Amino acid sequence: MNKIFFSFLFYIFVVGLVKGEPIKLATTTSTENSGLLKIIIPYFEKRTGNVVHVLAVGTGQALRMGQDGNVDVVLVHAPKEEMRFVDAGYGLNRRSIMFNDFVIVGPDNDPAKIQGQNDVLESLHNIAHGKYLFVSRGDDSGTHKKEIHLWKKAKLKPDLSWYREVGQGMGRVLQMANELNAYTITDRGTWLVMRSKLSLKLYVEGDSLLFNPYSVIAVNPERYPTINYLGAMSLIAWLTSVEGQNLIKNFRMKGQPLFFPTAINN
Repeated sequence: MNKIFFSFLFYIFVVGLVKGEPIKLATTTSTENSGLLKIIIPYFEKRTGNVVHVLAVGTGQALRMGQDGNVDVVLVHAPKEEMRFVDAGYGLNRRSIMFNDFVIVGPDNDPAKIQGQNDVLESLHNIAHGKYLFVSRGDDSGTHKKEIHLWKKAKLKPDLSWYREVGQGMGRVLQMANELNAYTITDRGTWLVMRSKLSLKLYVEGDSLLFNPYSVIAVNPERYPTINYLGAMSLIAWLTSVEGQNLIKNFRMKGQPLFFPTAINN
């Protein structure tokens, strides 16, 4: 039934039979900074006649905006928080759409000697034991949540003598790490966009713990009757369609694929 429902929704919106109010999408800075949304959203708008207003914030803030009924749909990357959002009745129709990964970058002299390591926990131990500066987003974003999870998994508690929580987005954190000769964790997309402007180097990648899945969730219309639920569902249907998934698959930055679709096998 779900597949039939989504197929029907996608069809009616693609042929332009239904056009509504602008769709308010709260999403992460990584989807915005990488340029992904600037490429794929215009395809959706052209297909359907619907307009999408993108609000790029951290995952925590995006979920709060959904919880408050201030947006119609969220695109985020924090699975545990997403499930709590749905279980509490704030969201419906959570769909996995893609994944990318995180990497650890740092000063070009690599004082923690983590270059080439594919064990992120070992790398964090090197940084912590050497008390080398580490800049954290500290903003309740999906990246921040992942970072906290990794410190806990490594059984480490960062010390304020070398750990800086700055409450900033990814781009600004990379700039600050660059200025301070510090390490940080970043999504690969933002790193690729900014690396030519930085002296930082990429040191740690490839560990499965750095896997970063994204999901899209409609805000529950039973809780907030005035939201644009049909618009939200049309966007979800399109993002999980063959066309939407192929656009995600074919998106490149500096010749590298950044996001890998998960809604369909293509």
